[in-house]
Amino acid sequence: MRVDVIREPRDFLALRGEWPRLCESSRARVFNTWEWLFGWYQHLGRHRQLFILTVRDEAGVLAGVLPLSLEEQRWGGGRLRWLRFLGDEGVGSDYLDAVLRPGDEASVMEALAEALARTWREWDVLELSDMDSLSPLVTLLGAHCRARGWNLESTGRNRCPYETFEVGESFDTLLARVARADNYLRRRKWFERQRGFAITKAEGREELARALPEFFRLHALRWGGRSALEAPSIQSFHQTVVPLLSEAGKARIYLLSVEGRAVASVYALLHGRTFSYYNAGYDPEWKARSVGLVLVGETFRDALAEGFSEYDFLRGVEAYKSDWTRGLRTTVRLRMTRPASLGTWVVRAQALERTGRQVLRNALPEELLTHVRRWRAMGRPEQGRC
Repeated sequence: MRVDVIREPRDFLALRGEWPRLCESSRARVFNTWEWLFGWYQHLGRHRQLFILTVRDEAGVLAGVLPLSLEEQRWGGGRLRWLRFLGDEGVGSDYLDAVLRPGDEASVMEALAEALARTWREWDVLELSDMDSLSPLVTLLGAHCRARGWNLESTGRNRCPYETFEVGESFDTLLARVARADNYLRRRKWFERQRGFAITKAEGREELARALPEFFRLHALRWGGRSALEAPSIQSFHQTVVPLLSEAGKARIYLLSVEGRAVASVYALLHGRTFSYYNAGYDPEWKARSVGLVLVGETFRDALAEGFSEYDFLRGVEAYKSDWTRGLRTTVRLRMTRPASLGTWVVRAQALERTGRQVLRNALPEELLTHVRRWRAMGRPEQGRC
């Protein structure tokens, strides 16, 4: 197999036809699609140098993609080069990974690992964030690090609640195991009696263009100035990526309206057999009516009716998610460095800093820690999903 490094945006653009075909047949998640990552690079990744590894078989057919980028930082008077996933900042991408052709995963991953070893002079730290802890790439890189005597640091990142469905399972069967099913049914009936009650789904390009501003409005109402979606660059990203995803049927925005005014919204991503709840928002005036619970229930109803096998809430273990789910995935961050390199010293220094902070937290009284957390939260924008 032949491995190439894509460094120019025009070559990234040229992969638009092949990448989606490979992604549809692989185990890759929606955040590894060409549409998501190209949109991210356009709006949030221009300060990085593309470093996309592509693997082709003897016939020249695309068999694997490892979507990376190089970011250069100053460190102690020196230059530190971080090799990172595309899409790993600002937009909550979970399960970032290599995209591998089914049946050839082992050989493609082997070729990618060898390519990373050959290009070691171009980077100091390989940092792969928000990977599924069970990804084969995690195991493979660990084996290659041990074989070469390189350093590998693995740290936990996020927990992602999810629910799997049995073949042919009905919504009523699901509700039988949902903690707040009675509340959902009672609230749903109340909304049905309200004038102008409607739940709509925007999926086409034009429909989504009209629904996205409503989603932004409701998310802002829910989170106020703490919303990470308030940044113009983040909104521009979604305004670009939603139309791209809609062409492949991968984006959907739900709106729950009363008397013609939207009061709750869910932004969903669809890929393969997984329905992903990406983000949401609602008018706080309707919180007492459990408007969020009702709309989440409708998304579960659709996921079952449309034959999805999994509903994924993605990162965050908020209480409302546990009402609907039984499974929990974890994501990890891998950092790979060479012995006695600048990258190794930096990673160790950061690990010591984290350890020092933990020791300090363990030594301080809980009451003082509570005040510190409140002080930090006052000036920190909300990065998670509601």
